[in-house]
Amino acid sequence: MPLARQADGQVLRARRPGQPGGGPERIDPSALQTPAVRAALASVARICPAFTPRQVLREGSRHILVAGTIGRAPVVAKCLAPQAVRSEYFEQLVADFHHEVAVYRAFVRHRPPVRLPRLVAADHDRCVLVMERVPGRPAARERHPVNAPTPGEVRALLTAVRTLNLWRPPTDVFQPRLDYPMEIARYHSVGQLTDRDAGDLRALLHGLGTTPLQLCHGDALLSNMLLAPSGPVLVDWEQAGWYLPGYDLAVLWSVLSGDTAARRQISQLAQNGGTLARDAFLVNLVLVLMREIRLYDVPGAGEEQRIMIRRLYDDAALARRAVRAAVGTR
Repeated sequence: MPLARQADGQVLRARRPGQPGGGPERIDPSALQTPAVRAALASVARICPAFTPRQVLREGSRHILVAGTIGRAPVVAKCLAPQAVRSEYFEQLVADFHHEVAVYRAFVRHRPPVRLPRLVAADHDRCVLVMERVPGRPAARERHPVNAPTPGEVRALLTAVRTLNLWRPPTDVFQPRLDYPMEIARYHSVGQLTDRDAGDLRALLHGLGTTPLQLCHGDALLSNMLLAPSGPVLVDWEQAGWYLPGYDLAVLWSVLSGDTAARRQISQLAQNGGTLARDAFLVNLVLVLMREIRLYDVPGAGEEQRIMIRRLYDDAALARRAVRAAVGTR
């Protein structure tokens, strides 16, 4: 699944949703006429006959994103790519898309205290989602950006994430998204966690048995956050749900390897909630780093990727030591 996610990151046009440009967007007929895009537009037309496509934002192995308008309103249509049907991860991709549709519909009834695109229309069966197109630029282009946002932008992003995390919607609106014992067992079985690592994580997890879960975005990458004039906007809600406290912070810590100050802020935020919040953050951090290593440590990696892999292993060793120290203080 991580490899499929990585492949979908290929953007066919230079501009991303909300990215400022030098003048009005131009319709690219050739991009709009590929078989996959035409199939996606046919699905969009079923629920939004007035949708006028303007620009292909992404045509990947998982999703197709097309910017357009409905009347004068700028919107973005997101569809499951036809290639996904032939993927071995098809069932999971469909489940994630259905979940994102359900999340957007839930946000119509229970408005979160953070900015996100407004739902325009959705077709659960055909995996089509039409959303408001929010002006702004992604906080980063890459999953692990070389250049971090400015300190002020980082503070704004952390404030938005923490505001979401502290929101308490009705408990039946969202579902838990991560089976922690299963994740620990999975990484242990493939050798990414040693016996002692797995034992330490299970010890912390046992102490967190009564800790209330926290609503998290679930994929709080900088590329899933737009820097809009009115403040940060969170997009791509496929993984939203209940997690141990600090999951979104752990994701941000893992991808901000080049920003020591931002990591210090994140660690302080995680510890402000007390010992249990710290322990939950550490469990999340180790599992997130294991996922990132599994995603990037693949044959054929180039020099730049190998540097990032070494950094991830260093971060994982640091997180393991922190977990071991936390177990020693219990």
